[in-house]
Amino acid sequence: MFTSNPNNIMKHTKLVLLALSAVVITACDEKKAAINADRDATKEAIDRKKDAVDDAASVAKKQASANVDANKAVIEANKDAVQAQLDADKKKADAAADAAKAGVDAQKK
Repeated sequence: MFTSNPNNIMKHTKLVLLALSAVVITACDEKKAAINADRDATKEAIDRKKDAVDDAASVAKKQASANVDANKAVIEANKDAVQAQLDADKKKADAAADAAKAGVDAQKK
């Protein structure tokens, strides 16, 4: 197979180099494919985390809205109670003033 003919040696050397190049290229392509697969898996994991963050934020917003509505209701109820007490105090002040005026009128007679 290998003879001392320089043309045959060059042909075989070229074939060997070509075969080695093919092996190296194939190995590089496999490494690149593995890198791409790893990158894709990482991006998918990040996308899932982003979706989870979006979902958690949505739930938190709904809860915050519910809390705001509950707080508003408590504030409104407290306001109504205080206003009712103040109205009662006004009536009491009116009654006291009317009684005082009646006492003054009674002293005049």
